[in-house]
Amino acid sequence: MNVGRIIETDACVAEGAAWLAARDARFASALEQTGPLPLRRRPDGFAQLLSAIVSQQVSVASATAIWGRMTDARLTGPRKIQWASDDDLRAVGLSRQKIRYARALAEARLDFAALRTAPTTQVIETMTQVSGIGIWTAEIYAMFSLGRADVFASGDLALQESARLLFDLPERPRDRALRQMAEDWAPWRSVAARLLWAYYRVAKDREGIR
Repeated sequence: MNVGRIIETDACVAEGAAWLAARDARFASALEQTGPLPLRRRPDGFAQLLSAIVSQQVSVASATAIWGRMTDARLTGPRKIQWASDDDLRAVGLSRQKIRYARALAEARLDFAALRTAPTTQVIETMTQVSGIGIWTAEIYAMFSLGRADVFASGDLALQESARLLFDLPERPRDRALRQMAEDWAPWRSVAARLLWAYYRVAKDREGIR
């Protein structure tokens, strides 16, 4: 299967950033302000996806603390999740809803090795069939755990706000509008996302955005 370009090194990110900067002067200006973009590659597999579920709708500090407790309790594998009691999972900080999502992921038995070579649309379709995994989570996994170069999480609020600022839009673009904008950034949409996230941090520091 043709999965497109895979981002494996800092040089891959730099290549994509240079392509975007050459295509649009606003990306070039953003890149001057952000400096080189981070690689942000992560491992793939069950634990990484479980960590993403843990991180949903909580602060980074809370997610880090909960994941640390889960790691200490060795509750990061599918069998451990299946064998653990609800009390065990509550004790490390999981809510009732996230216990349900963690168990759904464990029971789904996703073939993570097969996802590495599946088309991105199939990756997202497969993952979103699991309770607790939405399109945003699946797209982030495809971008950073699978290294797909041409994925864009248009539902991400920081990306929406960054696009509003960089492209001087009258209002924050919604999911569908931003997804349509991002079509112009293929085949480097994942790098465009990295650049917009980096620009968001620069603009937030400069303008005091909340």
